Order: sequence, then structure tokens, then C-alpha cells
Amino acid sequence: MKKNLFATLRTVGLSSLTAMALLPHSVAQAQASNYPNKPITIVAPFAAGTLTDILTRTVANKLAIALGQPVIAENKTGADGNIGAAFVASAPPDGYTLLVGATSIGSINVLLHKNIKYDPQRDFVGITNLISVPNVLVVGSHVPAKNLKELLALQKQKSFNYGSSGAGGSMHLSGEIYKKMAGVEMVHIPYKGTTPVINDIIGGRVEMMFCNLPVCLSLIQSGKLTALGVTSATRSPLLPDVPTIAEAGLPGFDVSGWFGLFAPKGTPPDIVAKLNAETVKILNDPQFKQEFLNRGAITIGGSSEAFTKYAADERVRWAKIIEEAKITLE
Repeated sequence: MKKNLFATLRTVGLSSLTAMALLPHSVAQAQASNYPNKPITIVAPFAAGTLTDILTRTVANKLAIALGQPVIAENKTGADGNIGAAFVASAPPDGYTLLVGATSIGSINVLLHKNIKYDPQRDFVGITNLISVPNVLVVGSHVPAKNLKELLALQKQKSFNYGSSGAGGSMHLSGEIYKKMAGVEMVHIPYKGTTPVINDIIGGRVEMMFCNLPVCLSLIQSGKLTALGVTSATRSPLLPDVPTIAEAGLPGFDVSGWFGLFAPKGTPPDIVAKLNAETVKILNDPQFKQEFLNRGAITIGGSSEAFTKYAADERVRWAKIIEEAKITLE
């Protein structure tokens, strides 16, 4: 193909040097117009059964129908998602290897982890923001607080323990922001996963956590956990009677996790545009919206440019939070 294109350029009077300069762009255009012509892989950097995994597989199945090629969801887990992210960052920028990345991968990990093998702003282009998921402040039944003001009053008297699924994640950082804004002492206890910390809260060994809403929703509805506030700026439709933390007593509190679709930097703009258009159609489908609303998530969408800027802005915001709270990973 390259030889034929080069010959064509020469026949219209272009010099060899000019033809060679135009060649990479022309090849990229040809690749984009023929995209996709083979299976696509979307990497989920967290374990099977997680929200990231479910989201990746749902988007992959629907993109396969829209694009007319198999779209394979593949789990590459470990190191807080950094293994899967690094794999995609080093993949050819041809639109055939994509990533569903969360807030941690798109903005936070690079601020906390040493010797990380990718930089989200240097190595990725955002295709679109997929969903937003708030955390919810929950306490166990052994904590005699039915609202945030009662909890704050108790915390003025003694230090509480709060658990998270691991240091550096949104559960941990939500707690650090809360501690700073509320002016209370809390001890962070990082666990290896969400289930152990939930079990310890229900069992009375830890007082509280900032749980991903989809994870704790059924436990809140069954009364095993008490929800005192959601971390987003607006109430969740799934918990309409639970106030935001901002309206319950800490004005300005606003923390939500997000999940977006990324491609390696250098992916041809026409391919990014095609993936964006088809993915946004999926996000706007009422059935998709309802499916993820039932999981506690709000679908977002939007342009590639808007999402790429959003992830960069989030990095700046979290850098300030991490610096002010003096958060480090051992």
C-alpha cells in the first residue's frame, strides 16, 4: 500500500521529500477509513465482578454490535490498576487496544505511586467519560449516629477508625477530605478489597467507611449499614432520602469517582471520533442508562476533547488535595 501511495504522489508532481512527509498522515487516514477490520480489545484493569469489569464487558458487547467486529473485554489486574494501564499505554495507537480507566488511573495514581510506568496525560487520549459514581458515608449499627451532625458530635469526643479498600483509592481520599473539612481525628485502616472492610463495619470492629454506592446499596437498603451522606454534589436517585455530605453539614464537599474510555496517545483522530460517536450512542440508550443507574452510576458521555481536559483538571484538583492532606503511600 505504501509503495502505491508513494507512486501516486510522485505522479502528481510532488518531490520525494514532500511525498515522504505526507505518507504517515495518508496511511493514518487510510487506516481510519478502514477501521475496524479486526477484533478490538478493551482492557479492564481490575478484577472480574467489579464495576470496572461489568462496565467494560457491557460497553464491549454493545460496541461489537455497533462496529461489526468482535470487541473483547480482557482483565489485566494488579498494582491498583497500573498493570493494565501500562499495558494499554505501550500498545500500538491504532484503535485496537483500549482501556476503561477509573479516577485512580486517569488522575490519581501518577500522584501517589513511585516508578509508575505510564502518565495518563502523556500516554492516553480520552475517548469519552462513561459514568460517574459517588461514594456514600456509612456507619455500622454499633455507632449511635443517625445523621451527619450526630456523627460529628461523636467524633469531637473521640477518634474513629475508617476503613477503605486500599490506600490511595477514592474511599481513602474521601475520608481524608472529610477529616480535613470536619476538623476531626480519624485513623485510616486500608484493607485488601471492599468485602473485608464491610464485614468489619457490620461486625463492629470499624466505625465507618466511604463506600462505593453500588457496592453498599443493598446493605443500606437492608439496614445492615446506615447511610449518613453521599459524597457527590447532588443526591443519588437510588437514595433520595439520604442528603449529600455538603447539605448535611460540610458545605463544599464534592467527591465522585468516574470511569472513562481511553486509547493510547497518537491514535488517529478519525478513529477516536468514530469510537466516541458509537460509545456516546451507547451511553444515551435508555436501557444502558437504567442498567447503570440501578448500580448507582450516572452516565455521562461528551466529546473526546472535553473528557481529556476533564481528566487533566481532575489531576490538578487531586494533587492539591493530596498535598494539603499530606497523603503518601508506603
